[in-house]
Amino acid sequence: MTSSIPSIDRCLSLMDEFAMLDNIKEHSIMVAQVAASLLSGMIPATMEDLPPPKDLVISGALLHDIAKTQCLKEHCDHSKLGRAICIDLGYPEIGEIVQEHVILAEFPVERYRKGIFLAKEIVHYADKRVLHDRVVSLNARLDYIIERYGDNDTSRHALIRKNFRRCQDLEDFLFAHISYTPEDLPLLVSQYSLLSV
Repeated sequence: MTSSIPSIDRCLSLMDEFAMLDNIKEHSIMVAQVAASLLSGMIPATMEDLPPPKDLVISGALLHDIAKTQCLKEHCDHSKLGRAICIDLGYPEIGEIVQEHVILAEFPVERYRKGIFLAKEIVHYADKRVLHDRVVSLNARLDYIIERYGDNDTSRHALIRKNFRRCQDLEDFLFAHISYTPEDLPLLVSQYSLLSV
């Protein structure tokens, strides 16, 4: 039986097959490094369940923008198209992560309090911490998103801010179960290599 989680090499190959722009590829690799760093800092003693599988988180992070290059050209929703692509490739678990990397469908506070996080939530947060290929604060990323995608539309700005407030809450829940602070993340990621996974 074929695994429904692609290897790192397969993910990198898919990036090329789908003609992912270099800057999007670099962003995705950094998101994967952030996600892996988050997993490595998780404190099992504070969690009611094990963290999600590392290979699932890393592959989901690498492929979260698989459709972004195409959607930049065709003005489509890259999270929805990306999900469809992953399902077509035989990776439905990855498709779920891709679909929710922009906006989480639900926000189960009680589960988060218990330290139970799904791969899609870790990738969602990791993506929000990466601006291009640099690890930044959520506030810095929010400023960029509003400037880049806000279209000078106050109602659109409000939706973006609402999504980031949720992400800030997710950050608080995550770091209650991680052995370092959100401010420590850039340094830790800089010492991490995806190739060591």
